[in-house]
Parts: sequence; structure tokens; C-alpha cells
Amino acid sequence: MGTLNSGTLHREQIGAADAGRTVVEQLALRHGRASLAEWEARAAAGEILLDGQPTAALVHLRAGQCLAWARPPWVEPEVPLATAVLFEDGEALAVAKPSGLPTLPGGGLFQDHTLLALVRRRAPEASPMHRLGRFTSGLVLFATTAAAAGPLQAAFQRTGTQKTYLALCQGHPAEDAFEIAAPIGEVPYAPLGRLHAASPTGRASLSRVRVLERREGASLLEVEIATGRPHQIRIHLAFAGHPLVGDPLYGPGGLPLPGTCALPGDGGYRLHAWKLDLDHPTTGQRLALRCHPPPPLRPGGAERA
Repeated sequence: MGTLNSGTLHREQIGAADAGRTVVEQLALRHGRASLAEWEARAAAGEILLDGQPTAALVHLRAGQCLAWARPPWVEPEVPLATAVLFEDGEALAVAKPSGLPTLPGGGLFQDHTLLALVRRRAPEASPMHRLGRFTSGLVLFATTAAAAGPLQAAFQRTGTQKTYLALCQGHPAEDAFEIAAPIGEVPYAPLGRLHAASPTGRASLSRVRVLERREGASLLEVEIATGRPHQIRIHLAFAGHPLVGDPLYGPGGLPLPGTCALPGDGGYRLHAWKLDLDHPTTGQRLALRCHPPPPLRPGGAERA
């Protein structure tokens, strides 16, 4: 049995589209893990606040109001918590994230068992400049202070910044170097309603791919992303006919596999944020940050379960 976390306080501001719903209707819609009856019980216990005051379950909401509820402590799933500092100064912090550790809280499951929580033990004001999927390993860059966040984010998004990943894909690409420019946008997906995938009406996206090693039935790739769309590498390689080895979600055409109910956060694939090259926003120095890959993604390494 794991230890309890500290619980959390959820806050949301009511928008025009939400106005008219009751308190419990709104919470059941936003946080579907609990039923209407459970929300009614929490309201009766005084755990739900509207504009800072306990509220009844059936009060109708108005635009601009603030709805909050305190979630009691819960036991989070066990995840790998070992990280390493790759670079640190007074403004920037680069850390190595293991596969399986969420970057940010989410899904109603994770709060303390996240990379953000671990980093904030070292730098309480830290904020991530990007995020990796739970089962993507590798380098994550943080601003360590609120003042550093804006300039560092601007540097991270600048054209000259290079973000390079290692990926293990199915099969052998016909060319040793190629580009994938399939647009990425939301498509219908029954388990979630909508899902990012290859879409002709999506946003422009570009990945540059180089084959590092051809293995039995698989290839080790270096992928530089010129854009940062959700799940871009998984979608683009699947679109090109070479989905990531073990990816339970994306298949031919960069679309969900036929019949799958997998979620974007499900694991099984091999993907690692390997290199980040950018200009330091204060000193102008070129930073060449690196995160050593796990054995299956090392050139010369063999696939391991």
C-alpha cells in the first residue's frame, strides 16, 4: 500500500457556456470519475465552494463565478521517481525524465508522482517549457523562477532551437533521411470524443528523420521536430508507414489503429528526448543539452523488453 498524497484544491471559473448548470452537473461533467450522487454528498459535507463559500448541490451557476472543491488525499499509482539534473543555473534547469513518470498532474491520478512535483522540491517556482508524454523518456527543460519563464519560453520556441529525439520504429524506411510534413489536428475518436492525429485540415507540422540503425524488423531513428504538435513523432512516423514499435494507438495514415481503445497516455512505445540546442535568453550562450538514452534506443543497443 502506497502513502497518501496531500490532496488538492481544484478551482475553475464558470464561462458563458457553463452558466445555468447546477453545481453538481458542472462537476460531474468536468470530473467524470465521480457520480452526481457523490458530488451531492460532497456538497452536503461542505466540501464544495462557490465564490469562496460552501454551496448547495442544486445552485445554478452564473458566468464569472469561481467553483472550487477540495479533493481529499489519495494513493497515487507507483511510478519511477529517479531523475537526474543535466544542467542548472539561476534561470534554467534541465532534468532527465524516466519513462512512466508523468510530466504534469493529470487524469485524476497523479499529483505528487510527477516530474513537476519532484523538480519543485528543488526549485519551488519551476515551470516546464514543454512536456513529454508519460512513457516518453528524456530531457525536459524548466524555468526555475517566474521571471525567467517568459524569456526562456521565447528562446525555446525560437526558430534556431533544435529538439531531437530517438525513436524505434517498425520496419525499414526506404530512405536514410527524409521529412514528414503531414498536418496534425483533431479527429473523431470514440473513447475521448476527439484525438490529435494526421488531418488534412490540421496545423502545419514538420519532422526531419534520419535512420541511425537498421535492426531486425525495426529501425532506430533520429527525429528533429521543427514544430511541436501533440504526439507529433508518433503520428508522423505512423503516417509514413513506420509506427513506433509497441505504440498501442497510432497506425497506418497517422490515425488511431482500427478497433483500438488505447489512450494517448498508454505506454509500450520507444521514444526519447535526446538533444536540445538553444540560445540562453540572458547570456546568449549556445546551450547543447543532452540526455543519455536507455539501452534499446542507443546505437548498437539491442531491443529489450
